Amino acid sequence: MALKQGKVYARHRILLDGVVCFPGTRGKRREVMGRPVRFPGISNELQKILVANMDEAPARRRAREAFKDIQLGIDHILFKSPADGLKIKESYEVNSRGLEIFTKSWLPETSPPRAVLCYCHGYGDTCTFFFEGIARKLASSGYGVFAMDYPGFGLSEGLHCYIPSFDRLVDDVIEHFSKVKEDPAIRTLPSFLFGQSMGGAVALKVHLKQPDAWNGAILVAPMCKIADDMVPPLLVKKILIGVANVLPTKKLVPQKDLAEAAFRELKKRELTAYNVIAYKDKPRLKTALEMLRTTEEIEERLGEVSLPLLILHGESDIVTDPSVSKALYEKARSSDKKLKLYKDAFHSLLEGEPDEIIIRVLNDIISWLDEHTKESNAC
Repeated sequence: MALKQGKVYARHRILLDGVVCFPGTRGKRREVMGRPVRFPGISNELQKILVANMDEAPARRRAREAFKDIQLGIDHILFKSPADGLKIKESYEVNSRGLEIFTKSWLPETSPPRAVLCYCHGYGDTCTFFFEGIARKLASSGYGVFAMDYPGFGLSEGLHCYIPSFDRLVDDVIEHFSKVKEDPAIRTLPSFLFGQSMGGAVALKVHLKQPDAWNGAILVAPMCKIADDMVPPLLVKKILIGVANVLPTKKLVPQKDLAEAAFRELKKRELTAYNVIAYKDKPRLKTALEMLRTTEEIEERLGEVSLPLLILHGESDIVTDPSVSKALYEKARSSDKKLKLYKDAFHSLLEGEPDEIIIRVLNDIISWLDEHTKESNAC
């Protein structure tokens, strides 16, 4: 389906990796500033798919199927990474808890991968859309990239963006990536965790549960602590905890609008609306409390982190606190660790920055991977 390029209609609050900036929905329509999101050149039939209630996976899957070609045609540097020479596979797998999980992989087509890279996505997000371009770039550089949507996120089964237990989510991630690494074609390769925002917290928790299973981790703006401006006042927090025991799935958590802070470039900020299966409502009570509890736990356990680390953070990020990335770098007992801070950069380093910053961050990641796989590939 052809789509004329143009700016998204609606000056909207948007979903960002790591922070929700949409108001809650009313009825069964997802609204932006009181109006449904509209795109130029979209038929009424597609518009109905877009504004449907996406609490459950079938609606999200219909929306993604209808919009995936449109998504790949938007004017963003990540979508200019070619897919030529890559083996790209999507599938659904039923996990040990009986949940249907969406998985995706990107592999070099003509040569074995140099290493395995297992991706953990951010809050409300998916391993499709923006990550498609990131994965293509990494796979084109010789790496096998594997990803999944957590239960309740993206195309996986479950109530949208509901995390009843962060530890259970981490166990689901471990289960999937353990199966990935059992493949005879790759099980002898170095394996690395790659986490963005909340996915950084997932990656760290995976490492803390499997301290000797990974050759390193790449953390982009990791959610080791939620920025103070995003945390509700203590009294409100206590009230939310009480209400969450009775109404855990309700979308009631107050949230500041940090859209302008997370995506530095306005044009790229507008393009996030094309991520049609991203969660765009107020955080669910239990989800918000699980995230807060997890960041408090991670902050206390920074000294237990022992694997090789590459930490990348924007100095102007007010969504996840860059000072805690500095603390992770200082406290981690890893002997091999690197912290890269990007002056003036915001939260979404790989999606919302000027093109030259996005290219620099990608090149920094690939250079680190090249360095950490050189010895293995020489053997």
